[in-house]
Amino acid sequence: MSKEMMNTVSDMSTDVDAVMKKYDRESNQRTWTGKPGLVVKTIIVAFSLWCIYVTLFATFLEEIRLTSFMALIILMGFLIYPARKGDNRENYMPWYDIIMMILGTGAFLYYTFHANAIILQGTRFQPYQIVIGIIGILALVEVTRRCVGVPILCVAFFFVVYALSFGLTNPEFFGRVRYFVRNLFYTKEGIFSTPVNVCSKYIVVFIIFGAFLERTGISNFFIQLANCVAGRFSGGPAKVSVISSALCGMVSGSSVGNTVTTGSVTIPMMKKTGYKAEFAGAVEAAASTGGQIMPPIMGAAAFLMADFIGVPYSSILSRAILPAILYFAGIFITVHLEAKRLGLSGIPKEELPKFKLLVRKIYLLLPLVMLVVWVSGNYMTMQRAASFAIVLSIVVSLFDKENRITLPKFFDALEAGGKSTITVATACGVAGIISGSITMTGLANELINGIIAVSNNHLIIALFLTMLCCIVLGMGVPTTANYCIMAATCAPILIRMGVPALAAHFFVFYFGIVADITPPVALAAYAGSAIAKANPMKTAFNASRLAIAVFIVPYVFCFSPALLMIDTNAMEVIRIVITSFIGIFGVAAGLEGYLKKEMNPLQRVLFVVAGLMLIFPSWITDIVGIVLIVVVIVWQYAEAAKKA
Repeated sequence: MSKEMMNTVSDMSTDVDAVMKKYDRESNQRTWTGKPGLVVKTIIVAFSLWCIYVTLFATFLEEIRLTSFMALIILMGFLIYPARKGDNRENYMPWYDIIMMILGTGAFLYYTFHANAIILQGTRFQPYQIVIGIIGILALVEVTRRCVGVPILCVAFFFVVYALSFGLTNPEFFGRVRYFVRNLFYTKEGIFSTPVNVCSKYIVVFIIFGAFLERTGISNFFIQLANCVAGRFSGGPAKVSVISSALCGMVSGSSVGNTVTTGSVTIPMMKKTGYKAEFAGAVEAAASTGGQIMPPIMGAAAFLMADFIGVPYSSILSRAILPAILYFAGIFITVHLEAKRLGLSGIPKEELPKFKLLVRKIYLLLPLVMLVVWVSGNYMTMQRAASFAIVLSIVVSLFDKENRITLPKFFDALEAGGKSTITVATACGVAGIISGSITMTGLANELINGIIAVSNNHLIIALFLTMLCCIVLGMGVPTTANYCIMAATCAPILIRMGVPALAAHFFVFYFGIVADITPPVALAAYAGSAIAKANPMKTAFNASRLAIAVFIVPYVFCFSPALLMIDTNAMEVIRIVITSFIGIFGVAAGLEGYLKKEMNPLQRVLFVVAGLMLIFPSWITDIVGIVLIVVVIVWQYAEAAKKA
């Protein structure tokens, strides 16, 4: 990277912080310094170490593990996140926050210390126990509001109101409240259901691993590697953004966070090359969002999906590869054609990193590689593999003087991992409230029956309605909690319609994620526009166009699961790979409106139609699609030759 570009990036540091605080709720934190700061940091570090210990060695009751985990989450949530945005008062915590923190933490700890008695008492709960449950639920909701945002709470509020007003059969309101609170707080059907269970068992360790991995300098390595691979080609900075953001987003687990951090480097580079500001912000947002569907990590959702469906992690990994590659291929093709249209060059050779120097740091990938090997090969459990990967990341950092994990960095990583866990855990807790409300009321069956009735048993209509539900429910919700909500509310609809469970879960996961770049609540796109200083809505629409593959591919693997390598063979997979790539090329080029020269409306329509036909796995559609694409390509080249 040139000195000029480095200075530009450095000058943007203040802007980046401002953007993060505006679009990423996690960044709005209290300011703790001195001895109070040391106390808070000690609590968070101790929490991270405790989580690693519990996941590896603890043998006590699951109820004790889950409730103590959430008690510490509530404690840290109130310590770190103020009630209002922009409250930056140093070492300040109002009295009402202290009271809520004590009451909320105490509610969960009450369950922790009385777990055995609560399990044995069955349904016979005293009024004071119901009050304790209500306090715990409200504390969870408040912390979620502070660190995640309002959208997920609006969804939860709808289901809670429905349950208390219509869904439960008890004629007495207080009887309904008692039953509702008991199920949500004192059983594994609510807050302590699968999302929080998986979060406390697997995800927290992977989050901590990600924090350690970032401190090894792997994000900068990914950016430099992308520069080395694609920087010299036409429109190189945009291609660098696609590659680096895909790699970084896979580990970070946050579309918005990754858009801002990597975008602070890649977006100025794209604008300097000649890309429009709206396009530059859109490329970064689309690529960062796509990082959530990129194996092997998939923003930690891969491990959650394996637990939900009851299949090995390796099965999720292998089936996620092709759709993810198609997604990024679509973005890559579009930025290439846009560069050709604008006549953009790549990054000068002298500004690119030397491959010989870069390859010396290939060891940084070792923790990530070994994590995948250990988990996919069933050599050890997921949580043990993540713990070993943390140790390995510390070891590999010793070979790099600049990014060596010293004792201060060690504690910083534990602190960062603990803080990141708060958002995920609270969101998973609220997802448990949503799924518990649905289960108690039987609303899931009503939703399923309603969509089936509206669709009149036509799968395409059911898929479209489910897509809309996923996009609405996924707005402003973190990746892991997003998937939990989709798995509880939307996936059963498709399974009832005959879609294989794996395909159904991939479908809802993809459309839940795409909410981050879909107007009107396109947080990743808006964050990208802020870095690019571009129009937010134009950036969001450009991001949706770039990510067109994610709007198409899920439909395909629901109609033809062979795209996910379900019930197929090697030859069929090879055919699907080839035709799908050509199909994505057709759709991307048609929407971009440029190949050899500007396309006329008919050429664009033919290209898009041909691309869609090729993506759908069928011999007839493949042949027709290839013929149409060849015809348009010959047509384009003939017009270009005539013009020349």
